[in-house]
Amino acid sequence: MLISPPRLLAALAAVLLNAATAQAFDPFALDLEAATGASPPPATVIDAGNVAQYQAIVDENLAQLIADGALTITVRAPYSIEIRPEFVEATRAHAGEARLGEAPGVLEGYVAGLPFPEEPSLEDPRAGDKIAWNVRYMWGGDQGELPHFYWQYRDMARERIERELSFYAAQIRLMHRLVLDPKPEYPNNPSKIFNALYLRVIEPLDLRDTQLLVHRLEDDTERDATWLYVASHRRVRRLASGQTTDAFLGSDIMIEDFIGYNGRIMDMKWSYHGTRLVLLPFFDHGEAALVERKPVTGDFRFVDFHGRGGCFPNVPWQVRTAYIVEAVPVWDQHPLSKRRYYIDAQTWTIAYGNLYDRAERLWKVGYGAFAHPDRHLPANKGLGFPLIDAGTQVDIQARHCTTLQFEVMPHHGDLDANDFNVQALRAKGR
Repeated sequence: MLISPPRLLAALAAVLLNAATAQAFDPFALDLEAATGASPPPATVIDAGNVAQYQAIVDENLAQLIADGALTITVRAPYSIEIRPEFVEATRAHAGEARLGEAPGVLEGYVAGLPFPEEPSLEDPRAGDKIAWNVRYMWGGDQGELPHFYWQYRDMARERIERELSFYAAQIRLMHRLVLDPKPEYPNNPSKIFNALYLRVIEPLDLRDTQLLVHRLEDDTERDATWLYVASHRRVRRLASGQTTDAFLGSDIMIEDFIGYNGRIMDMKWSYHGTRLVLLPFFDHGEAALVERKPVTGDFRFVDFHGRGGCFPNVPWQVRTAYIVEAVPVWDQHPLSKRRYYIDAQTWTIAYGNLYDRAERLWKVGYGAFAHPDRHLPANKGLGFPLIDAGTQVDIQARHCTTLQFEVMPHHGDLDANDFNVQALRAKGR
């Protein structure tokens, strides 16, 4: 079939434009020169006495917590994380194929890699949606385990731990798999489950074997399927969509808060509010204050906490480029008026968030503390994405927090899709 000259010229122009864009912007690069130039010298301690000097690189709500004496931050030099080559190649191979549908939550033409590898623009009214899709599909491993992780419920005012829970957790991608077989997806997946998340309580005894299973579907317009196995009743119940915004097991965390945002993209109105050099909790595991627990793997030690009530992971922070994105719930009865996220621009990871109540007052501050994979457990070297070592969700209004300690082992364990179904919940709960 012959192509008319105008169409041929248009096609050539598109190719040249895409090539120029690819050369101008690398979605997985960190401008180390800019980050280093904006950073205080390594080992600088930011506290109540000097935080005003660093307002340009500290989130405003975090700066207020520091000014109030709730925590201090120690600065380390910025570093780059080499993204997994298979994901980078998939992004290049399929650049320009994904496109937003007219309706919220619709993504067309996506195959693999980062759906929208172009630089976000304030002139683009749907830049927030594109970033949200990038966060969803960013490489985080085909599957993995948290053999042990710990939740502490802390009274910030009384400076004490009220309760501690320990969990086993696992996740698996059933679609868009890049490294582990079967690739690119499990063959028997009639519901088109993109990702499955599983939690089981190990301790205390009154909650032991309570389990949670979440199926995130490929079709974002379909509701996630969430089940809870209640050990005391020995039965599985399907959770209604509204229950994902309830406090999970009495903590300061909603199911919707998991991994930064554990919900449908269409359930939020996403907006991009610019790019900023800002301090984020990225570090090397060995630099953190560590504490011995009951890990599964050798002599691994968990990140410790400091600050008021022990509510903050005791890790260094570094200056990194972040995209600022707001997510406003479309559901009128949602307990939040909005979420304001800092998304690390190199790894497309939700690193820090401010959550606001219905009256638009700051309610909670939450963030993960991310370690470089090459300087973590030996088995994690070369994974190509940051590893969450610890996290916190601080209820500013109630002066309470929930802290989390993780031992992350991506691509570890003999996991299979059959471990992530309702029948498995019943079998493991007996």
